[in-house]
Amino acid sequence: MAGRVLSGNRISARGLIDSVVDPGSYVSWDTPPDRSGVDEQYAEQLRAAEEKSGVDESVITGEGLIKGRRVALAACEFRFLAGSIGIAASRRLIRAIERATAEGIPLLASPTSGGTRMQEGTVAFVEMAKISAAIARHKAKGLAYLVYLRNPTTGGVMASWGSLGHVTVAEPGALVGFLGPRVYEALYDKQFPEDVQTSENLFAHGLIDGVLPPEDIPEIVDRALAVITAEPPEPVPDPATEAVPEVDAWDSIQRSRRTERPGVRRFLRYAATDVIPLNGTGQGESDPGMLLALARFEGAPCVLLGQVQQPGNRELTAMGPGGLRAARRGMRLARQLRLPLVTVIDTPGAALSPEAEEGGLAGEIARCLADLVTLAAPSVSVLLGQGCGGGALALLPANRIIAAQHAWLSPLPPEGASAIVYRTAERAPDMARDQGVRSADLLREGIVDRIVAEHPDAADEPEDFCRRLGRVLRYELAELTAKSTHTLLAQRLQRYNG
Repeated sequence: MAGRVLSGNRISARGLIDSVVDPGSYVSWDTPPDRSGVDEQYAEQLRAAEEKSGVDESVITGEGLIKGRRVALAACEFRFLAGSIGIAASRRLIRAIERATAEGIPLLASPTSGGTRMQEGTVAFVEMAKISAAIARHKAKGLAYLVYLRNPTTGGVMASWGSLGHVTVAEPGALVGFLGPRVYEALYDKQFPEDVQTSENLFAHGLIDGVLPPEDIPEIVDRALAVITAEPPEPVPDPATEAVPEVDAWDSIQRSRRTERPGVRRFLRYAATDVIPLNGTGQGESDPGMLLALARFEGAPCVLLGQVQQPGNRELTAMGPGGLRAARRGMRLARQLRLPLVTVIDTPGAALSPEAEEGGLAGEIARCLADLVTLAAPSVSVLLGQGCGGGALALLPANRIIAAQHAWLSPLPPEGASAIVYRTAERAPDMARDQGVRSADLLREGIVDRIVAEHPDAADEPEDFCRRLGRVLRYELAELTAKSTHTLLAQRLQRYNG
């Protein structure tokens, strides 16, 4: 794990902005702060902070172009009283957030701060709630809020506008967390562990989406906004639906389990662009069985959830409650950003373990189902391979469901169903046939809406198959985004209305 960034290596607020925006494009939004009512001792501290930092407050705001995209910016200056947020800084920040909201542009915030300004006490402390409210209003308009955490970001800043990003990345080695280490040492007379409040540790625990140096921020902002601010896709001709040959259910199941079969990662590699992987739940969990990303398919934007197969290690890929909570984060992003949601199902099932039970697995499946059925955004489910048990069902409800030819859906693996019914796993092929698990059976029952052919097996033509599936998905996304949210929600509720 990387060491913490030394204070002498901190990038200034203006230095960060200059490294992020297109040359010559930055325009400040700031006016001089109101210092009325400030006592002389505090006024002297403020004057010294101005001289030391070269700025008139701990936050500077403005707008600029990032790879040609207009973006509002707010950045802390740590050399101004440790980047602390007082009333003047808060009001400057709130004005910038409200202006970005009124003008309909995304906001990139880069805090570095010790938290609330102690010289201003409780009144300044309460300002954090006002900042959070302004950000909530910005996000409620479907506008992007992106965060770049710098060294250090702690206290009330981390517990408010530092933790509300749609996409959040941090500076390598930065100290990032709620509790200031000096406060901990003063209270408990011992040092706080150094490896806890680092960018890298937060990433490992699913609290942030990445760890990047400042020079990489323009690229990640550009790619994220390419998805978030994309225009609705133009309609395209419906890809021809191929007739698929009759294949035995057990044959399809065996094909779906081939280690060479493409999963969600290869699907994105071959069929998508502007892919921004996101990480974890934002609440301290990261599940290797769940992939969350922003992506575009031939220009059509979406939030994508995908169950990740690790060939030869089913225990690892069995999805736990943390994976489902990450999925629900994706559902919230789709709703907040007004983007379509795509779920990709390919799982041997939900985790069967004491930890999963204690982590609330059943409740998370139920909440995923409820969230998907009532989602205020277009949705497409892609049944890519194995569709087993509650782990598959949790991501199934959608406006449209696409199935690969050899994908399948079953309450249990056929071996498990056979063991229940016949007390032996040897009747698994018979159970697969009897239960109607094949894509053809699902189409006939109205569970899926269309099948994408494999020639004869996606494992033998991974790139061509993924591109073919991507074209179908792009068509479905364009068709759905042309409809109102009210219509989409009504259609989905009708579909799952028994």
